[in-house]
Amino acid sequence: MLERRMSHDDLVDHLVRSTPLQRGEAARVVLDVLAYFDETAEVFVRRRHRELQSGGLNNAEIFERIAAELPHRAVAPPELSLRQLRRIVYG
Repeated sequence: MLERRMSHDDLVDHLVRSTPLQRGEAARVVLDVLAYFDETAEVFVRRRHRELQSGGLNNAEIFERIAAELPHRAVAPPELSLRQLRRIVYG
């Protein structure tokens, strides 16, 4: 997490200049946003299912909504092994 914080100092600096956030608050916001977008598709689907279910929707409504949301959601790519990376490049 320290690496991520250090690699996004420019973004933290921008938030401090452009918002009323203090540096520590801005750093937490950046880390929270990055964590949100680090969700894999599977984690996103499970989380949204729980959220929508607690909101009283039934499974048919839930899965329809998740299917509509997922294409518009930035999700973390799957972890790829070195072999998988080589196969992407060389086939």
